[in-house]
Amino acid sequence: MLDNVTINQLRAFVAVCDQGSFSGAARELRRAQSAISHAINALESAFDVLLFERNTRKATLTAAGRSLLPDARGVISRTEEMKMRAVSIAEAGVPQVSIAVDTYFPRAHLIDCLRTLQADFPTVAINLRMTTMQGGERLVLEGTCALAVTITDVPELSPNTIERQHLSEAHMVTVCAPSHPLAAIAAPIPREEFARHIQLVVTDNQPNAEKTQQGVASERQWWVNDLGAKHDLLRGSLCWGHMPHHMVAEDLVSGALVELKRRAWHMRALTFMVSQRRGYAFSECETRLVELLGNPEHLPKDVSQRSVARKGEGKKSPKAAALEQQSIRSAAPPRMSVKR
Repeated sequence: MLDNVTINQLRAFVAVCDQGSFSGAARELRRAQSAISHAINALESAFDVLLFERNTRKATLTAAGRSLLPDARGVISRTEEMKMRAVSIAEAGVPQVSIAVDTYFPRAHLIDCLRTLQADFPTVAINLRMTTMQGGERLVLEGTCALAVTITDVPELSPNTIERQHLSEAHMVTVCAPSHPLAAIAAPIPREEFARHIQLVVTDNQPNAEKTQQGVASERQWWVNDLGAKHDLLRGSLCWGHMPHHMVAEDLVSGALVELKRRAWHMRALTFMVSQRRGYAFSECETRLVELLGNPEHLPKDVSQRSVARKGEGKKSPKAAALEQQSIRSAAPPRMSVKR
């Protein structure tokens, strides 16, 4: 008789328990009350036990009913898991990755990771959004992206809904153009001197976003919502600011920007996190991408050293060789700091 037990009968049993009545279960499952009663009777017949007391107006469980209720819930839960797994298997031919990546994350490393992911999953479909500050987690909350690469110092939008896990670290440098007054100071510069000059700060471009002020040393600030624009303004000698090392490495070698040394002013590492909804299970493709983003050593050598090979085998000038070596070191996210 147990072979005749159906998932709908178990759903009816659990719904009566949760709603406290047969009529409530009927409304919950959008079925006729007679259908709920029939399902319970059939279940009791299959189990050869009474699940509910018959001498009360309210749906009161018997001892047998209380004992079997956790089993019924477990069967329903496992059935739902199997259905979700079946959907994933059916869609495995076109794996999907939707990810928001903070603009401070090393772009060259991101590109190498996506190239490797494409080699591992040739049919992968990528939905990539470049964001700032809280923008990535906002897209996760909206359901536009499943994952977001976020900076740990950025305030969490919804700690009860989103969880973060460590990904990698990187470092920032404080820079200005060679014609800026701060560039003329050879010794480490005190914070008070930085405060005398306009600092360029990247701010969130999301409406009503909580502002992050880490690394801000000057009361005189210009705000931009685009890291590329900040880069251009710094090269234009308008302000000073903090930039990801990987983004200004060539400028520092060529002299387009100058690194400023700070005196008695420590900036901790910029830590990237992966944000996702609580309980969200990574697909095989998403697991591989997160692995690549957080572990540069997992990249193939011919990919991570591409910047050397593409120059050819001719002899390079000392300046060009130094630039290439700097580019190689900054292609993967070693140690950087936060938006300043």
